[in-house]
Amino acid sequence: MTINDKDNNWGFDSLAVRAGQVRSPEGEHSEAIFPTSSYVFDSAASAAARFKGDEPGNIYSRFTNPTVRNFEQRLAALEGAECCVATASGMSAILSTCCGLLQAGDHIVSSKSIFGSTVILFDKYLARMGISVSYVPITDLDAWQKAVTSKTKLLFVETPSNPLTEIADIQALANIAHSNDCLLVVDNAFCTPALQKPLEFGADIVVHSATKYIDGQGRCLGGAVVGNAKQVGEDVFGFLRTAGPTMSPFNAWVFLKGLETLRLRMQAHSDNALKLAQFLEQHNSVSRVYYPGLESHPQHALAGKQQTGSGGVLAFEVKGGKQAAWKVIDNTKLVSITANLGDAKTTITHPATTTHGRLTDKQRAEAGITDGMIRIAVGLEDIEDIQHDLQNGL
Repeated sequence: MTINDKDNNWGFDSLAVRAGQVRSPEGEHSEAIFPTSSYVFDSAASAAARFKGDEPGNIYSRFTNPTVRNFEQRLAALEGAECCVATASGMSAILSTCCGLLQAGDHIVSSKSIFGSTVILFDKYLARMGISVSYVPITDLDAWQKAVTSKTKLLFVETPSNPLTEIADIQALANIAHSNDCLLVVDNAFCTPALQKPLEFGADIVVHSATKYIDGQGRCLGGAVVGNAKQVGEDVFGFLRTAGPTMSPFNAWVFLKGLETLRLRMQAHSDNALKLAQFLEQHNSVSRVYYPGLESHPQHALAGKQQTGSGGVLAFEVKGGKQAAWKVIDNTKLVSITANLGDAKTTITHPATTTHGRLTDKQRAEAGITDGMIRIAVGLEDIEDIQHDLQNGL
């Protein structure tokens, strides 16, 4: 029995609970986990037809697995996309996108405000493949347009950005991309489709770190690439099939369970984060708070247009630089000191020496990451307890 019916008009929460499930003859209610590396064919002819692509069905779990496929179909349904390819991590989702769609001599225009590991991937490893990257301020549309060359094939942006929560105008970037025969790729890890659907604003491809909010409890690594049947279903999938940055069936099952409560959790994260941002904005030891839900945020109105919630991540600067920031972090007892985010547990980190620590001083300065900056991914604890815990160091 196939639960995913493309002709239905189900809402987001119904899709999050039901889409993509194919029940086995056992009639299981919850999705099954298929921890198998290979599959048995009815005959030699059937095996040959599967490998050739003439017959649908499972071949090898590096690129065909029922549990992983269930997750892919459900996430695609939530993003409003034709296709999804699940990967082993968020970084492997970005790598698979670039390797599946680009070749030597191609050029990427990227926001400066992206995850540190993505910068390293672009500058160190894609450069070895003959792919060049130019970085521009996330909100400067003229800079995006001017950076495009005849070799540009892809525009890449995180919105909201990590850690400053800057908001890119997805529709405007899509217009720039398409007018120059390029693709727009949006990293949607901070919002998930529960709060933002980039494809509706013209993006061509969405990438996720499923490790974050899609899981929601910090248990598994995973990523995803979402888009159309050609670019994602053929080109990106072709890279994954051969190179093998594959999501495990168990992790896919965990992410399926995470999707079932995604909207409820994202709304709760957003509610808590806004209260914490308002608390910090009034604190004498804090010089600035970065959170799209605050009216003081430069792209507050744009966030309200593109997103249905402001998300669970915020950043703030404390007076006194690195020493003061580390004091705040080290005095927490409830909040977890870890660079991960998207967990039910609130996490805190010092971006300049962790998530963006491998960048040069110049790169961090250009991205706006100061020594006094702290990033918090606000969890689902009582907000009063989170505020009290930060007060110890502030």
